[in-house]
Amino acid sequence: MTLLAILSILSGLVFIFYGALCAFTPSMVADFHRFGLDNLQINLRILTGILEILGGAGLLVGLKWRPALWLSAAGLALLMLVAFGVRLKMRDSVTLSAPSFLLMLLNLYILVLARPQQP
Repeated sequence: MTLLAILSILSGLVFIFYGALCAFTPSMVADFHRFGLDNLQINLRILTGILEILGGAGLLVGLKWRPALWLSAAGLALLMLVAFGVRLKMRDSVTLSAPSFLLMLLNLYILVLARPQQP
């Protein structure tokens, strides 16, 4: 198994798991309330969870169909950049901010590994 496959599977499973927690568990309601993201016309908590689940699934599909890998890794990296920005704005600790930053870096690295090889 290649490093790209291992990292894609790892990231994909993490995002499917945390996306489900975000979208479907009441405990995340408090976090989104603290972030000030609970009073918008759309439910960003559920949207975020669904995007994480779709992105994680896309990483797994991307093992066989490369465009899905690219789109999913790029989308998840962008989502984690926004999440990291929110954490910084809230002045969260390094411990609370690190997962979003590390997952952003992981998905950027997946993009680098998945780039087309030059002949």
